[in-house]
Amino acid sequence: MLGDPRTVRISGDDTAAVFRRTEDADAERRPDDYRGKPVPEAYVWCNLTSGNGSRALWLLLLPFMVVNLAHWMRPTSRHRKRLVRTYGLLVRLVGLTLTVLLVAAACELALDLTAWQCAGTPECADDRAWLGFLATDASGNGGWWSQPGRRLALAALLPGALTGLLWYLSHRTWSAYESQQPLPQQPDPEEETSRTALGRPGFWYGRRLVARLRAAHTAAGLLTVAAAVGTSAARYDRRPGGPGPLDAIGWALDATLVLGGAVVVWVVCRRGRSENRLDQALDKTLVRWLPLGALVLLALVLLYAGWSRPGWRSEGRLPGDATFGGIALVQGLLILGLAVVAHLLYRTSPDSRTAIRGFGGPAVAMLSCALGGVMTGGGAQRVADWLDGTQGSIDGPALVLTWQASVIPPLLVVVAVLCGWFGFRTVQRKHREMARMAVDYPDERKDSTRTRRIAGTRARAALTDRAPLLVGIISAVTLLLGAAALTGAWMSDEVPGQAADGMPDVLEGAAQTSQALGSWLIGFGFILFVTWGRRAYKDPSARRTIGILWDVGTFWPRAAHPFAPPCYAERAVPDLTWRMASWTRATSATGGRLVLSGHSQGSVLAAAAAWQLRPSVRRRVALLTYGSPLERLYGRWFPAHFGPAALSSLHREVDCWRNLYRTTDPIGGPIQLHGDCGPQVDRPALKDPLAYGRTEEHPLPAPILGHGDYQADPAFAEERARLLARLKPEVPSPRPSETPAETPEAVPESPATEDLTPAPADPPDTAA
Repeated sequence: MLGDPRTVRISGDDTAAVFRRTEDADAERRPDDYRGKPVPEAYVWCNLTSGNGSRALWLLLLPFMVVNLAHWMRPTSRHRKRLVRTYGLLVRLVGLTLTVLLVAAACELALDLTAWQCAGTPECADDRAWLGFLATDASGNGGWWSQPGRRLALAALLPGALTGLLWYLSHRTWSAYESQQPLPQQPDPEEETSRTALGRPGFWYGRRLVARLRAAHTAAGLLTVAAAVGTSAARYDRRPGGPGPLDAIGWALDATLVLGGAVVVWVVCRRGRSENRLDQALDKTLVRWLPLGALVLLALVLLYAGWSRPGWRSEGRLPGDATFGGIALVQGLLILGLAVVAHLLYRTSPDSRTAIRGFGGPAVAMLSCALGGVMTGGGAQRVADWLDGTQGSIDGPALVLTWQASVIPPLLVVVAVLCGWFGFRTVQRKHREMARMAVDYPDERKDSTRTRRIAGTRARAALTDRAPLLVGIISAVTLLLGAAALTGAWMSDEVPGQAADGMPDVLEGAAQTSQALGSWLIGFGFILFVTWGRRAYKDPSARRTIGILWDVGTFWPRAAHPFAPPCYAERAVPDLTWRMASWTRATSATGGRLVLSGHSQGSVLAAAAAWQLRPSVRRRVALLTYGSPLERLYGRWFPAHFGPAALSSLHREVDCWRNLYRTTDPIGGPIQLHGDCGPQVDRPALKDPLAYGRTEEHPLPAPILGHGDYQADPAFAEERARLLARLKPEVPSPRPSETPAETPEAVPESPATEDLTPAPADPPDTAA
């Protein structure tokens, strides 16, 4: 980004830092050498998203990250605070069901398939030496651990440990990445005109909410494990002639579990984020005692289940169908409620550019539930196959999971049809772009191969604009197929292939094929998650690919799910804001100004950091964005925070804003502000490639740059020079006795923004 391999870190740490060229490290001490020149700086945050190999394991937290995105996708609303709170509440409840689903899946693997079915079946346990101390023989006899209750109590340690691990990771990542306090904002006599919440003092500091949700989700996970163990033992104790004292204890524990679940739901529903002020207080009693109380209850349940019951035998499955079916039903109802609220919010201020007409949040929340289902069902199917092989000695996972797997093939057929349709439309667009080559590159001798390559790149880049339609259709079909699978599981006690017995041969064969293929595909999807994570753990290039996903997914604070990957912007935005504010304050006597330039996701960070500045300081900042997804992705999918009103206010409040984009760029695009603001911000689309054929300036074929290397275009230097000239004030140079100013941040090209600041000998403008 700095155009020099010799760089030095001037501020920051190994996670995120500001860099300069080595020759510019002491620019403030040599003002005469930088008279009238900007000093470039680069702010790098890539270690927050794709630094070491452990980031790859965050793939397993993908459903949590996706549902957190849904929280921020609500439509723009005016004076509908109650609906806004309801929207956030429903998303938080969807996130809670995902935690319960993940822990229930771990219980299905450890308790049902392993401890209950395989260890209780001699044919399965004989081939597993590590299960020998839990197994029973053909007559039902075994060692001390062979009683079903004790087996379940021991196996419960695995999902309990998983819940504890999630709590630890959430606590640790908050301390490591998100614990940076934003710049303190003093009351400003000027009225704040920003139309987005990103400028509020507490937006990038969600410590209180994350701690409260972490306590509630941890308690929910522990209570799920306790319910899986306790209800199984209580069901045996309630049989006719069962032990009276244990029966009473079982009822008491069940009542306590219900009470604990109600408390967890109340905590999640209680309140959302506090953004209007920096909320540093913690609900210490709640944060400490809620998980501890759930842990104590789990320990009591394990002691209760481990009580000697000589006549108890494990047969069939644990009651997992009711659990997974209930979770799926609750998720479906929450998604439908979320869709209703999103539609009501969208009607208050409709905008045709909003993704899926305001249904982007519900659609993405539906995808998060589908991802959770794939990981749950895939893990259960593969573990069942591993334990049982081809023997058929155990019943396998819950029927609901098998029915859900059977709808995967029809869903993939729908996806294939959509991809084929988009491919057809892309070919049509490619032909239209080929016809435009004569206008874009006049007086050039046409080459059919070159023309097809350029037109194809433009056509493929336009696919980004069709993503909302694809997401909307897939989410709707997923909801319908999930409802069909749930209905089939509850109306039949058999798997889809067996439930189709007696139907026409064609339907019966289709059901059996869908069941077998779906089980294989859902297991393959789970294996793909694990293997890709393992590859990314070792391969830096694969880790960078995953880092692109985290750039968008972890930009937003954890407001819906505390176990989602950490938000890097809660570290990066305060870094940039502190740096810019310190520069403008330190050089106030000379009218300190700067140009903050950002490429790709860096432009989003640049806008977020500018919104955090006081209005008086914001007017001394100019923006230069290129390859920016601010409107194309964020404005459409997150309209409440990056919609037209928010971006227009940013344009009014900064000194100047220029945006560069290409038609071959699949990520960046124009800002498209209304009225006269649009031409002021967006420069006409840059040519890509710079030259169609061989010229004096480009004797070799010019590459198609797409999303990268915007600085290679002469328009970049031209716009930067214009911003520098616009910002340069007519003020005297600082006196030699004045303390040199600190340097402001700059943001790197791919994962950051860049700003260039001059030494204070001349007016301190900054440019990218």
